[in-house]
Amino acid sequence: MKKTYSIEVDCANCANKMEEATKKTPGVKDAVVNFMTLKMNVEFDEGADEKAVMKEVLKNCKKVEDDCEIFF
Repeated sequence: MKKTYSIEVDCANCANKMEEATKKTPGVKDAVVNFMTLKMNVEFDEGADEKAVMKEVLKNCKKVEDDCEIFF
C-alpha cells in the first residue's frame, strides 16, 4: 500500500535525511520525501500496520529534525 503525507521540514538536506530515516523504519518498503512540495510518499510492507509504522517514522524523523511534522 502506498500513501502520501504532508510534512513540515525546514531544508532540503533535512528532507533527504528524513527520507533515509523513513526507509530504515521497519514496515516501510520505500519512501520518497519531496522538499519542494512538502510531501512524503510511503510504500508499506505487505500486512504492515500503517498507523503504527508512521508513529515510528515520526520518531525517527524527529531524530533528524526535532521540529519536523508529518500529518497523518
